[in-house]
Amino acid sequence: MEKYVIWVVLLQAILIGYAIKTGYFEENRNIIEEFDEAKEKQPYRTGFHFQPPKNWMNDPNGPMYYNGVYHFFYQYNPYGATWGNGNLSWAHSVSYNLVDWTHIEHALSPSEPYDLRGCWSGSVTILPDNNMPVIFYTSISVEGEEVQNLAMPRDTSDPFLREWVKSRHNPLIRPPSDIDPRSFRDPTTAWQKMDKTWCVLIGSQLGSDRAGILYTSRDFISWSRGDNPLHMSNRTGMWECPDFYPVSASGGDGLDTSANGEDVLHVLKASFSGRDDYVIGTYDPMTDEFNVVGVDFMDDRVQLRYDYGNFYASKSFYDAAKKRRVLWSWVLEGDSEANSIARGWYGLQALPRTILLHEDHTQLIQWPIEEVEGLRDGKVTLDIKEIESGTMLEIAGITASQADVEVSFHVSNLDGVELIDEGLLDPQLICTQNNASVNGVLGPFGLLVLASEDLTEQTAIFFRIFKGRGKHVVLMCSDQSRSSLKTPVKDAIYGSFLDIDPNKEISLRTLIDHSIIESFGGKGKACITARAYPTLAVFENSHIYVFNNGAKSIGVSSLSAWSMKNAQFSQEGSSWLGFE
Repeated sequence: MEKYVIWVVLLQAILIGYAIKTGYFEENRNIIEEFDEAKEKQPYRTGFHFQPPKNWMNDPNGPMYYNGVYHFFYQYNPYGATWGNGNLSWAHSVSYNLVDWTHIEHALSPSEPYDLRGCWSGSVTILPDNNMPVIFYTSISVEGEEVQNLAMPRDTSDPFLREWVKSRHNPLIRPPSDIDPRSFRDPTTAWQKMDKTWCVLIGSQLGSDRAGILYTSRDFISWSRGDNPLHMSNRTGMWECPDFYPVSASGGDGLDTSANGEDVLHVLKASFSGRDDYVIGTYDPMTDEFNVVGVDFMDDRVQLRYDYGNFYASKSFYDAAKKRRVLWSWVLEGDSEANSIARGWYGLQALPRTILLHEDHTQLIQWPIEEVEGLRDGKVTLDIKEIESGTMLEIAGITASQADVEVSFHVSNLDGVELIDEGLLDPQLICTQNNASVNGVLGPFGLLVLASEDLTEQTAIFFRIFKGRGKHVVLMCSDQSRSSLKTPVKDAIYGSFLDIDPNKEISLRTLIDHSIIESFGGKGKACITARAYPTLAVFENSHIYVFNNGAKSIGVSSLSAWSMKNAQFSQEGSSWLGFE
């Protein structure tokens, strides 16, 4: 044993001597110092949200559960904190609980003539005949066309599926002549019909219509375009990262992507214009017809969105281990590119969420996966029955910069509230006009998070109640307009109508993680994700308050809060300088 230790010490001395001789330390001193600072001193790095140690990340790609391991792929630039068009790769991390992650070597990197300009977004499908996961991804051909390609693991006995091989048949799908070759990307997870035909959607546009183009195959190699798009709209932007999956109409578990039947509805999601909208409908696998039930994309009165804040390019997967559908999403930075370059990283992922169809079939409900609650530490409760007008109470005893807060409000008297026509007004505009500092009759009331002691910095997540056309309306807002003295965010206020009865409880769950705030209103009926970059309200100088600035008192049914422990992130087999 002593000889072993001596040899290790000698080897370390040789390596250090070589580094000094070659000037390695001098050349990389700044990088080392910056990386150490990023790990220990940056106030905006998160503790329990997924993000790589450094550089650019964007779309989630092909999350899956396979042979006891969760796999997560995402768009990654290995060379810097900006998008880096031609460098985009599929980074790859693995987990046993969707909370703690090990970063492993990249699954896909640009290497072939058809993907030298980057391996772009796509999905993973597990082929049931041989239990083989395959990646379907977009790249740009030498002719400048967006084309679709296939890759498969080299060794399925490797639990981490470290190596992936690109198909010799690539590219499998090229854009047809009537489609803009620069708008043909992001294939969905494929689903299989009863006759064993595989189906996949590709985001595209046909003239002024944006569409999910349907392709079918018997062998996953040769693909044919369907007679018609699955769905189209002339009111949206170009469809990126489409998603199509079944949901149970009777509640309960999530469904495998190929499930269908009488008790099943389908969700079609499209990402465009910085938002993720979805529609609910019926799908006939015999005719490949999808008919929207209720509101369509960009409806004048109701617009269904996963999240009404900073949330884009989402991707869901079926978790067979727990029979649930889990949603991932990219969360963009809210400040400047220069700040990202200075920090050395850009972007993170929202917490994984479960998706279920609400019992009235009109919308989805989302909630952080249950594993996140395993990070809770040191529960604090406030035993208060109501918050009087103009009152603010601190939720003390927790780490306010990294916390989970659940509160339920109720109102006893709806008389005298302001009138509103919710069918004609934009909720974000209403939140902007009636921000957290504008007093109303019932509201604003809610939480102030990432707040400095003197409240010069604060992010407010709050509710207001209005009288609508024949009923009362609950508005949910996230106000970042005072979140930082130094770094304003691009979108200062977000808003959503919350489809609940204000005579019953109005619940709010908010998870705070240094620079991200995820809020779930009405038990997941409305979700708002925001970014903030405080300069005063960081680490131990951050505070959380429950407040009421409305003219009437607000009842409090319950209020619980927890500090949140760090998730565990590790790196397999990389340089000690970081993620390379």
